[in-house]
Amino acid sequence: MAATLALALGACSANSEPAQPTLAAVPTVSDGSATVAEVNAFSTFNSNTGHGNTDINARISYATHSGFFYIDNNLNVVRNEKFGKMEKISDDPLTVRYTVNEGVKWSDGTPVTAADLLLQWAAFSGYYDDADAGGKTGTSYFSYAGDRTGLALTEFPELGADNRSMTLKYSKPFADWEVAMGGPGIDIPAHVLAAKAGLKDVRALVELLKNTPRGDARAQRPANAELRALANVWNSGFDTKTLPADPMLFLSNGPYIVKALTPDQSLTLVRNKDYNWGPEPKLDEITVRYIGSATAQLDALKNDDADIADLQASADTVDELTALQSQGVTANIGNQLAYDHLDVNFTGPFADKNIREAFLKTVPRKAIVDKIVKTLDANAAPLDSQVFFPDEAAYADAVRDNGSSAYQDVDIEAARRLLDGATPEVRILYNRDNPNRAAAFSLIRDSAGKAGFRIVDGGLGASDWGGALGGGTYDAAIFGWISTGVGVAGVPQVFKSGSGSNFNGFSDPDADKLMDELVGTTERSKQDSLMQQIDKKIWNSAYGLPLYRTVGVIAYDNRMDGVKFMPSQTGAWWNFWEWAQK
Repeated sequence: MAATLALALGACSANSEPAQPTLAAVPTVSDGSATVAEVNAFSTFNSNTGHGNTDINARISYATHSGFFYIDNNLNVVRNEKFGKMEKISDDPLTVRYTVNEGVKWSDGTPVTAADLLLQWAAFSGYYDDADAGGKTGTSYFSYAGDRTGLALTEFPELGADNRSMTLKYSKPFADWEVAMGGPGIDIPAHVLAAKAGLKDVRALVELLKNTPRGDARAQRPANAELRALANVWNSGFDTKTLPADPMLFLSNGPYIVKALTPDQSLTLVRNKDYNWGPEPKLDEITVRYIGSATAQLDALKNDDADIADLQASADTVDELTALQSQGVTANIGNQLAYDHLDVNFTGPFADKNIREAFLKTVPRKAIVDKIVKTLDANAAPLDSQVFFPDEAAYADAVRDNGSSAYQDVDIEAARRLLDGATPEVRILYNRDNPNRAAAFSLIRDSAGKAGFRIVDGGLGASDWGGALGGGTYDAAIFGWISTGVGVAGVPQVFKSGSGSNFNGFSDPDADKLMDELVGTTERSKQDSLMQQIDKKIWNSAYGLPLYRTVGVIAYDNRMDGVKFMPSQTGAWWNFWEWAQK
């Protein structure tokens, strides 16, 4: 889905894949090029940071990096043993060994080694952090967007003598161990990070990580200056809207390499000719154009300025989409494992729960659904859970008891009573280049104004809004979460105290305990029970409101082959190596 953060969220059920059109056999060519239209604009070569983890950044990372697995459109974890081997060598204690094959290398010729695996573990695990849950004291080093609960259960890894393997030992069971190292690619080269942070070489990086003790919020230490310098480069040293002069800042170990970047306009990928350690692409070049409007994306398809469009369509584009399907364009439409939502910060005017509740009672969720998605999905309705989708068995039970019934309809009079004469000013962040988000903002602004709220337009451009999340420059935000469709670690990623993707400051110690239990639970019925309890606590806090489940539209020119619908975060890109010109 365009214009959402590409973050795992909850244990989501697989959607059935829309039927593919039946076409006569047409030969495809193993070269050529394609142009893809995307809503958001590229902003960083490290999509794992809290501010960089938008869908477009993650999709470019996916095309330029490789790893131990990928997730297919049936939401299966598919091992890539051409890259290396991921082996569970013990259940008690849970022990997993990762081994990178010989010959796997970065695009500067440097081998991918155990040091790269160790760096990814260090960034993802939070092993060195000693900050308290609220982040008021102590140090947090790597600004990782994902959930750290699982990898935080590991000891310092054992590195193999071959310099290509790393073994993790967990202190407790962990449900999502198979995708714990994230990615699915190995993204940041250790030798580059070492050089940029002022370390002598990659061996010095490994020694620094080995010799720095584990962080403990109960026994905080002064920040380690070398580790902080290393983390600072990881956090922001790869952020850019233009192609860096130093090619070390955009190295690839995957099928493609970034060749060109035009700020807020386009990006060009070219084939990595050395790559043979995973599915090999058929196209020599892919150009990505950033087009926020679904109408403009469809115009690009119509005018042969794009071959594939991963649309965030709305009711306004249905007729155009239908017309194009008679002009050589195929559209696959289906529910995504994603939803748009409105979150309110627990600071500023919303530090008072009464103000939060008052604001949420003004949100016209049904009008938003009617305006944006009803024509695409006749059954669309406001989403009433923060952790389940309507086609999941636990959804109905969760909704019955989670407190969402208090926000079914707009209630201006109730909002006024809660405000008690106050007229709070509320700045709302959203992607102003996304028509759906702009429409939702307008409807919320107009409705909230009737109760006495003074709404300030805090919309930012396509490449800037993601970086503003959690930055304290707004009071509420409209954006989206999209799930990998695998595992449960996305729940604490978003809702646990101090998590890298907890942008609004929600904190509930009891919910934190439930989330810790969740990631160690492998039985689905127990996971559902825990998630229902978490869902209720989120609603009871006046956290914000889920708006609607998003409808995914992948449209492509019939001259393209290999394009298939995917309900989760990689979208059409999940099998980009199969794309070909007929």
